[in-house]
Amino acid sequence: MASDDRRSPAPGPGVRLALLGGFDLSVGDASVALSAGAERLLAFVALCCNGKVPRALVAGTLWPDAAERCAYASLRSALSRLPAAGREALEIGPTELRLADGVGVDIREARTLAHRILAPGAGPARAGLGLAAVEDLSADLLPGWYEDWTLLEADNWRRLRVHALEALARAFVGARRFPEAVAAAGAAVHADPLRESSQASLIRAHLAEGNPGEALQDVERYEQRLRAELGLPAPARLRQLVAGAG
Repeated sequence: MASDDRRSPAPGPGVRLALLGGFDLSVGDASVALSAGAERLLAFVALCCNGKVPRALVAGTLWPDAAERCAYASLRSALSRLPAAGREALEIGPTELRLADGVGVDIREARTLAHRILAPGAGPARAGLGLAAVEDLSADLLPGWYEDWTLLEADNWRRLRVHALEALARAFVGARRFPEAVAAAGAAVHADPLRESSQASLIRAHLAEGNPGEALQDVERYEQRLRAELGLPAPARLRQLVAGAG
């Protein structure tokens, strides 16, 4: 059996993989330096939700322009060059890879949080949610990575977190927690500035807090962005929200 087929030792305490806001592998409080290829290898395995990932899928995705034999060779080389912490983060089998048990991954935790918020009957008070939840849903996935697989995963995460942030904003308004509602809606707008429902969430949060002037400013900024970026007319629905509060 080749050297990269050995089962990796169990990860040490505090082995954590961060993909939100940028890549980072850490052990305790210390970051681990990795090559760009090693970062992409760990990120791809971590983002595969089915656990075990066939080597053929890893090789074909990370080295799409290489012949199959060369892609497999590149994968073996990347595995052999992983530092100790990187190898501990993986379980390396002869035909498949998976993230080792006990490795924390921020995107997995954030997805779980988003699904919890979107569950029927969920509410911020009952779930113990506050501004920390907004912060956990505010970061992009692997910004600055432009491979097709990263862009797809980043777009999926953006859609999920925007829905969760909008739901969180509505729940905060219902609980009369207006600063948190504005923060959640603002994070949704930042994630997708052209999304009308996110803008509406922010406007409703401002109005509920008693700030129609801020709501109107957001409407005007949104109208300007629509014209500049898409050449679309301003939707009357948002101005009607402000007018209805008068």
